[in-house]
Amino acid sequence: MTTLNILMAQMNTLVGDFEGNTAKVIATVKSAEQQCAEPVVVFPELTLIGYPPEDLLLRPSVELRVNQSLETICAAMTGNAWVVLGYPRREGIALYNVAGVIHRGKLVAEYRKQCLPNYEVFDEKRYFQAGDAPCVVTIAGVRVGLTICEDIWETAPVRDSVQAGAELLLNLNSSPYHRGKRVERWSLVGERASTNNCPIVYVNQVGGQDELVFDGGSFAVDAEGKVCASVPHFVEGDYWLTAHKSDAGISFGGLEVEPAMDELEATWQALVLGMRDYVNKNRFRGVVLGLSGGIDSALTLAVAVEALGPARVEAVMMPFRYTLQMSVEDAAEQAHLLGVKHKVISIEPMYEAFMASLQEEFAGTQPDTTEENLQARCRGVILMSISNKKGLLVLTTGNKSELAVGYSTLYGDMAGGFDVLKDIPKTLVFELSRYRNTFGPCIPQRVIDRPPSAELAPDQKDEDSLPPYPVLDRILELYVEQDFSASAIIATGMDAEQVHRVLRLVDINEYKRRQAPIGVRTTRRGFGRDRRYPITSGWTLGD
Repeated sequence: MTTLNILMAQMNTLVGDFEGNTAKVIATVKSAEQQCAEPVVVFPELTLIGYPPEDLLLRPSVELRVNQSLETICAAMTGNAWVVLGYPRREGIALYNVAGVIHRGKLVAEYRKQCLPNYEVFDEKRYFQAGDAPCVVTIAGVRVGLTICEDIWETAPVRDSVQAGAELLLNLNSSPYHRGKRVERWSLVGERASTNNCPIVYVNQVGGQDELVFDGGSFAVDAEGKVCASVPHFVEGDYWLTAHKSDAGISFGGLEVEPAMDELEATWQALVLGMRDYVNKNRFRGVVLGLSGGIDSALTLAVAVEALGPARVEAVMMPFRYTLQMSVEDAAEQAHLLGVKHKVISIEPMYEAFMASLQEEFAGTQPDTTEENLQARCRGVILMSISNKKGLLVLTTGNKSELAVGYSTLYGDMAGGFDVLKDIPKTLVFELSRYRNTFGPCIPQRVIDRPPSAELAPDQKDEDSLPPYPVLDRILELYVEQDFSASAIIATGMDAEQVHRVLRLVDINEYKRRQAPIGVRTTRRGFGRDRRYPITSGWTLGD
């Protein structure tokens, strides 16, 4: 029997940090060699530059940096490890997404990614040329085929590798999270393995990169398509897997199948990891947010404390004449429960100063949303001033439902650098808040139970301006995430007047969303990289 000791290096890279990523690769391989005589160390897609590098790939110096990193790694590979890692490779005018194999200080093989995704958040055809051939390397008597991420979602690359003699397939990935993604991966990779009678090892990157979160969850399936081993999601780490080759084929050992993560838990972990990496990788000292006593800011605070610890989080309650006493009390209670620094700064003096300055401009007019928006903008000025003085990132607290229909104020509650709830519908905000409370007191129950309100006018409630959130979120899911037309949504049983009203709000508020901070993507289509609509348009409503 022949045995391969495979290390799945579920790495958290930093885009553009060739030196740092290279050092992590070398450290991982050195550690593996101390534990095993001839390890096979498999890293994620584009490990050296990080994923997605976007237009960094257009920089002339990328080729030089890749070559320097490869030379450094090869020089450090004095043992018997087989190192499989991803990087960009330029050949003439063409740039390829490559998986290279390094052994005993030499680059012995390279595979060029054949299937370049160009949908949702992916834009690889902007940068890369597609490869056109399989790559099979013999490692310790086992013929190993290489593929990269999207190759596994198409039929040809796996089929061609097996026809070229592959007995085992290594698939390098930078596959971002969205709700339900694990089930899709397991099913698809299992189908590829069983169809081609070839086991597959799937290694995925982990970590947050701007709005994307990579959830890891690396795994292996046997030739029948059964998942035989898997590793934790949302956790960076090195995980050993053994592949035993006998006359009966290849079987896996050394790892158990990690229990399935509940979808609420997975979403929570994605939010936490996305915020932690955005703050840390951009070197912010910490974060500050407006804690209003409402559920959105309450959940945002909970995620921030989980991600960064209470010492790096500041909460500011900014009351006004319409702020209910229960809001002040609930905000203070949550801040105390989580142990964060908490301040109360009234916006009343600032608001009155603005109104005095605008008295002549507003003469002869009646109060309307202008005065409501002014309140939000006063709060934005306070938070941004604290940010500038203390070097803290301002967290905005808007959810996907509000962002979709423009229920927010430019340069007010939208002012900030990161919105962790940007892709979380309001109904899911409630679910996540209840979930968070299951593992310790955090969000006061009254915050969850009370009707949502912006508290910008007396007795104001969100449903005064919007349909009930379960209705609104269903319409938005169908229109934004599934591309249903107005007539198709109405055909599902939704009220026609509500549908047309909501779709119109979505369409006319694209200009606001373009100016919103980024946030964690958790659905198939968030307001960011994978939904790009024109602001100026003659498009017919709801088509």
